[in-house]
Amino acid sequence: MKISVCGKGGSGKSTIVTLLANEARDRGFQTLVVDSDESNSGLYHMFGFDRAPVPLMELVGGKKSLKQKMNQPQVLTQAEIWLRDIPPEYMLEKDGIRMVAIGKILQSLEGCACPMGVLSREFLKKLHLKDKEITIVDMEAGVEHFGRGVETSIDGVLVVVEPSLESITLAERIDRLAAGSGVGNTWAVLNKVNSAGMASKLRQELSRRGVRVIGAIHNQPEIFEACFEGRPLHGGKAGQEIKEVLDSLLSEAKSRGEGNRPKTI
Repeated sequence: MKISVCGKGGSGKSTIVTLLANEARDRGFQTLVVDSDESNSGLYHMFGFDRAPVPLMELVGGKKSLKQKMNQPQVLTQAEIWLRDIPPEYMLEKDGIRMVAIGKILQSLEGCACPMGVLSREFLKKLHLKDKEITIVDMEAGVEHFGRGVETSIDGVLVVVEPSLESITLAERIDRLAAGSGVGNTWAVLNKVNSAGMASKLRQELSRRGVRVIGAIHNQPEIFEACFEGRPLHGGKAGQEIKEVLDSLLSEAKSRGEGNRPKTI
């Protein structure tokens, strides 16, 4: 099952990706994390890696080479990609978590991130997963990836919503864009929630807009401290709360019969 995690910048997408991946790993899934955010460079710290993986963009010859191939049907050389096919320098592995990165904007005047969007779409389209393998994609902030068609290669979209009107409005927009991309599953997870009352208000407002909430992660100082210091995220209360989210994702996948085919989250 392939799931993309998206939402407003600063809503905590990378935190949710990390918590979900760790929980999936603890349940015995071979978990692949795809860093598809070309601006956030710290995701690997959250999993305890001492460096980022070599970007897949380099595997295809860099942005200049990829731009020349953007209008061609084949961006990567293989028709199908399995985890075993990815060279080790492009896929880090530690404690049951595997990570690949699409690419980053590293210098001024480098050009737009469109080639990275193309690579994300093609890589996810060709990626095949065996039983008990799962993929969680950390998307860039906002909605541009929908315009690039990345979600056409995704099984479900999880929107991270923080307590703000901007985040709520964006979640509603993402829900509609996902449906337009042919994604059958879209959910929201609340993040940085300070109280039960706030969680209730967010749930009601999102429900009014047709967005379904499947869990909430409450505001926790230890998460901010770990992110600030570049330390791995561990369980705690958030680790318990993410269980409900993964339960819902797996339950719906099973009810749709996705348990008998390759999966990505």
